[in-house]
Amino acid sequence: MLRRMLAVLCLFLTLAACAPSSYAEPQTAPEFAGIKRWINSAPLTMAQLRGKVVLVEFWTFECGNCLNVVPHVNAWHRQYAKDSLVVVGVHTPEYESEKVDANVDAAVKRLRIEYAVAQDNDYRTWDAYANRYWPVLYLIDRDGRVVYRHIGEGGYADTEARIRALLGDATATAPDA
Repeated sequence: MLRRMLAVLCLFLTLAACAPSSYAEPQTAPEFAGIKRWINSAPLTMAQLRGKVVLVEFWTFECGNCLNVVPHVNAWHRQYAKDSLVVVGVHTPEYESEKVDANVDAAVKRLRIEYAVAQDNDYRTWDAYANRYWPVLYLIDRDGRVVYRHIGEGGYADTEARIRALLGDATATAPDA
């Protein structure tokens, strides 16, 4: 009986951790802090990005779940950049090898990532978001407020619908995801 209760509790906690969430009270998006370097972009700030919808993706290149999310983020970047969606991948390493510039560059090239990537080796942006997981997607509205968070894989249709709603294009036909 105890084993069954523990299994149910573990399942519940896993499902709760992977569920998308909206913030009851939108919070101001933290600034990108302690970024070692930027790939595919000059340094960005949240102040510069006001007036745009921003998707912040926390990822790392040795995380299988992250690698499964990247094609969706790539597709959103290609589809919605013209509508003022800015995607920033915050690469926060789990392992020492993921801190090496050449390894991050190779992963960005291999994964065909064209959006901005901030290399957060010291976890300062990660900590500013109080992040604890890979991958996590945050959506920031045009006023600079975090209005959505999704932890883990999946939820792609919901995330894209929220992107489109924030862009003011909720009725557009979504590409196949």
